Amino acid sequence: MGARATSPPPWRRHCLCRALHFLVLLLWGTSEANKEQAMLPPRGWNSYDSFSWIVDENAYLQNAQIMTEKLLPHGYQYAVIDFLWYRKYVDGAYTDSYGFDNIDEWGRPFPDLQRFPSSRVDRGFSQIASKVHGMGLKFGIHLMKGISVQAVNADTPILDIKTGKPYLEDGRQWTARDIGLSHRTCAWMTHGFMSVNTNIGAGRAFLRSLYRQYADWGVDFVKVDCIFGTDYSPEEIITISEV
Repeated sequence: MGARATSPPPWRRHCLCRALHFLVLLLWGTSEANKEQAMLPPRGWNSYDSFSWIVDENAYLQNAQIMTEKLLPHGYQYAVIDFLWYRKYVDGAYTDSYGFDNIDEWGRPFPDLQRFPSSRVDRGFSQIASKVHGMGLKFGIHLMKGISVQAVNADTPILDIKTGKPYLEDGRQWTARDIGLSHRTCAWMTHGFMSVNTNIGAGRAFLRSLYRQYADWGVDFVKVDCIFGTDYSPEEIITISEV
């Protein structure tokens, strides 16, 4: 099979952990209903440390079952599919490879159907989320910031979730190239993702469609990556918390 990802250097893991804690607390802090949860860090398990980006459905669900039996009684409730769940696990694919990601007609990632066969039902995680919820756990996924470079190069239309049609503003249809900030690709994954221009309606519309899709799948928790150091983007973080 293709080359496997190497672990990020320790400094990046530490920065990532701090940045993600900040994002999660920011998201929870915006909701009055979640103030009690915000007093504690999220507790759970994510697949990256054991599987890097190549975890599959069977391995993930086996670990979720162990969580239910061993960790849930102690408050560990989030079972998270980490990093590149939308990337095809084939020859040539690795962490910063280009052209191996599954994206839909609106430029949004969907799961690798070989690694997550139940996703063939809806090109999403609703089947897995249902099983995880049935175990008494919360279902989470890892996300990169912004929009994929693949989507921008394909110039996919943007879904307006209010109409179910391409997003229109100022008398024209807006696309991925209008919202992707090519000068702000992820510093450690330049072929993967870039920031979205949240100062325009089309950029916000894309993020709304993205996170609405995740909500429809039954996602309870998102771990957003590449938002620290030189990639820090408070505007994008705030927009995500609002949509």
